[in-house]
Amino acid sequence: MGSPVVISGERLPFEPQGRDFPFARGAPDAISTRGWLLVMAGVATGFVALVVPLLFADNALTGWLRVLLFVGLPLLALRIASPSGWTAIFGKVGLREVKLMFAFALLNMVVSLAVGVAVKVFGTVTANAAVAGAGQLGGAQLAGFFAKVGVQLLGEELITILPFLAIVVLCGKLTGIGRNAAVVVAWLVSAVAFGLIHLPTYVWNLVQCVVVIGSARLVLTWAYIWSKNIWVSTGAHIINDWTLIATTAVLAPLATSA
Repeated sequence: MGSPVVISGERLPFEPQGRDFPFARGAPDAISTRGWLLVMAGVATGFVALVVPLLFADNALTGWLRVLLFVGLPLLALRIASPSGWTAIFGKVGLREVKLMFAFALLNMVVSLAVGVAVKVFGTVTANAAVAGAGQLGGAQLAGFFAKVGVQLLGEELITILPFLAIVVLCGKLTGIGRNAAVVVAWLVSAVAFGLIHLPTYVWNLVQCVVVIGSARLVLTWAYIWSKNIWVSTGAHIINDWTLIATTAVLAPLATSA
C-alpha cells in the first residue's frame, strides 16, 4: 500500500476537535497514491454508469441499476484500496448526528436561496428538470422517486468526499503544505468539480453550477469536515433535496389547477 501519510492534529477555525480524516494518519487504513488512483477510477466509472446514454430508453429497473452502480463502484474501489479501513468514512448515527443533518440542511437552504437570488439578479437560473417533473408523479411513483433520490445522494456524497480526502492526502504529500491548507484546497476544488458535473442538468449554465451549486456543496462538505461522518453530509443532502421535491410535488398541482 506504500508509505502512509501522517496528518497533524491541526484544526481549521470552527472545526471541532476529535478524530481526524481517515486514510492518512500512519495507521493501517492509510491509502497509497496508487490506491487513491484506484478510488478515483471507481468514482469516475460510477459517475459514467449514472449518466452515460443507453441505446434504449431508461426504465425503472435501469434507473435503479444506474444508481446502485453509482454508489457501489466507488465503495468497491475504496474497499480494495483500504481493505481494513474502508468503512472509516462512515460513523455512528445518533441524536447528535441527526441534529447536525437538520442544521446543515437548513444552512444549505439559506445559502442556496441567498446565492441563487443574487445570481438571478445578474442572469438566468435554470430549473432542475427531474425535480420539476416530481409534480407530475403520485403514489408509488413518487415514493419510488424519493427512494431513488435518497440512494443517489449517497453516491453524490461519495463522488465528492472521496476526491476531497484524496486531495487532502496527496496535496500534503506532493506539495508539503500543511494539513489545514490542504483541507481548504480540497474543500474548494471538490466543490467546483461538483458544480461542473451538474452542467448537463442545468443546461450548461456555468455560473449557476459553479456559484450556486458550488456554494451549496461547500456547506455539505463542511458537514463532513465537521463530523468526519459521511452519513451526516448525506443526511443533510437528502433533507435538503427531499424538501425541495416535496415542495414541488405539493405546489405543482396547485399551480396547474389555478
